[in-house]
Formats: sequence, structure tokens, C-alpha cells
Amino acid sequence: MSAAIEFRDLFFSTPQGRLLLDNISLALEEGTTTAILGRSGSGKTTLLRTVNRMVEPTGGAVLVHGQKVREMDIIALRRDIGYVIQETGLFPHFTVERNVGVVPECHGHKSGDRIRRSHDLLATVGLDPKSFAKRHPHQLSGGQRQRVGLARALAGEPKILLMDEPFGALDPLTRAEMQDMLRDLLKRLKKTVLLVTHDLDEALYLADRIVLLDQGRLVVDIPASEFLASTQPEVQQYVNAFRRGARNAQAGDDQPLPATSPAEGGYAPEEGGYK
Repeated sequence: MSAAIEFRDLFFSTPQGRLLLDNISLALEEGTTTAILGRSGSGKTTLLRTVNRMVEPTGGAVLVHGQKVREMDIIALRRDIGYVIQETGLFPHFTVERNVGVVPECHGHKSGDRIRRSHDLLATVGLDPKSFAKRHPHQLSGGQRQRVGLARALAGEPKILLMDEPFGALDPLTRAEMQDMLRDLLKRLKKTVLLVTHDLDEALYLADRIVLLDQGRLVVDIPASEFLASTQPEVQQYVNAFRRGARNAQAGDDQPLPATSPAEGGYAPEEGGYK
């Protein structure tokens, strides 16, 4: 397969000199889902945003379908990439129907075509257009807003989807429902997806490959099926951080789980821990 997204020797530092991305080289095959894991501040969202040029790298290059994004028209680039964020970013004064149809509207599609496209996409993400098309965002639950946000991201028929913790604000049951819906959708639509998440289970459930970042560096880029078995210390530390509850329950109430060090594969937070 050819690379839909490629990062070549990518660097990004702030004007104050803080290095957020440190020589990242990574290729995402077309039609696959890649999840990015790592501590807060590790560079996950920064890396994702270089794809649609919301962040301009200070060194290296980002390519989309073989073309450097820096050489592409920024408006055309963003219209051809779906973008889903945690709080959806829906326009509060627009109906659901118009929120989904914003991208086709920008492309100059006629009103009737936009409405049909909006209704088709609402049905695709599990919302009956007869019930939801004329509602406003404040009349929806959190999960319903995320479905509308996903429908809007798909409205321009993008080949690439960028998803930045799209389900992070949802309760566990709603989050699981959204993951099931997305997994089924991606199997049918064959999009290339770059997913930022803190949730290891979500990454394992949705992704073909998992990338782990640490302080702006690429630690691993491996198939999701191999992640749990990796002997990389940073991977073991991340995995153990998500298994503390289960191990503590197995130990019993009167035998609390002892703290573990990074050398033992456990989670020993740095100053401030996860943010």
C-alpha cells in the first residue's frame, strides 16, 4: 500500500525553544487506522495538527498522498481532510442538518443536494434525520453531538480523518457505543484515520497500528496486535498504568497494589503526573 500520510524527519519547537516534536518519521498506509498514545504533553495533538497545517513544523516535512502539505492550498487541504475533536465544535445556532452540510456548502453544492447529503450521513452515524435534522446542538446528548460531528467530518467525502480524543468526554457506555459505531463505519468506508487517544483499550479496539510518543520522540510504531506483548520499557509502563485497577482487585482489599517503578514496568508519575 502507498502512504496516505507521511512524516519525514519532523521537528516542531515553540518560539520559547521548547521541543514538542523531535525527529518524527512515520508513514500511515492508505485505508488504515493509526492510534497515537502518550502522556499529555508528549506531542500527540501537535503531530496530528501538522497534517492539516493547524501547526506548521519548524523542520522536516508532512506529505499527504505524496505531496508536501506546505506546498498545498491550505483551504483545499482542510476541506479534503475530516477533523473530529472532543467537543465536536458544532455551530450552536445552526441546526444539525446545516452543521453537517457546512462543508458541502463551502464546496458550492446546491441546497437540495446538501440536505440529502446531510440526511444520508445522519443515518450513516445512527441518527434518524426525521428526528434529528432540525434540532440544534443544545438539544442533543453528548454522544449524539459526537455523531453529528463525525457526520460533518465525513460530509466532504475525505480520504483522511483526523480524530483528536473524539470520545474523551463521554461516559464509558456511550463511549463504547461510539467506538462500535466508528469501527463498523471505518470497515465500510476504508478511510485513513489518525486517532489521538489516552485510552489504551480504545486504541487496541479501533487501530491497526499504535504509535507511542514520549517527550516528542517516537518510541514505537507497531501493529496493535503486538502492543501488549512489546518488551519496550515505555510500552510496558503505559500498559501497566491501565492494568492497575484489575491487578489491585485481584490482590484483594486487604492487599493493596504496591507502587511499581518504571524499571518494573509500572507507572511512576513524573512531577505533575498525567495532565
